[in-house]
Amino acid sequence: MDNLDKILESRTVRPTAMRLLVLQFLLQKKVAVSLSNIEEYFDNSDRTTLYRTLKTFEENGIVHQIDDGTGTTKYAICEEHCNCDVEQDLHLHFHCNNCNETVCLTEHKIPHINLPEGYKAVDVNLVVKGICEKCSEL
Repeated sequence: MDNLDKILESRTVRPTAMRLLVLQFLLQKKVAVSLSNIEEYFDNSDRTTLYRTLKTFEENGIVHQIDDGTGTTKYAICEEHCNCDVEQDLHLHFHCNNCNETVCLTEHKIPHINLPEGYKAVDVNLVVKGICEKCSEL
């Protein structure tokens, strides 16, 4: 748990018991998860507490939101030095149409997009949809 404490403290987030548990859960996942996925895992926890934990993590650059087109917001751990900056830290996401999992493809960065004068990007979300490596092998 010491390592989890350090992750939270490095992002100026107070390490409460629930925050540590949610962080540990997210770090173990190789795919993006929804609030419902987290609720299922922590079946005795309050939905509001879990939602606030995710929002705190998002506001402090620990997780980022993914809109993968399924209608359910998903969350994934940010890279170590990520600040979720639209100009620097954006990467591709892949949504599998077969298993319905969404993963971050952090090694594939979204290039800078030159917008016309007067336009300002607030968020960029690029999701590639298809069949993942795991489902392709079936």
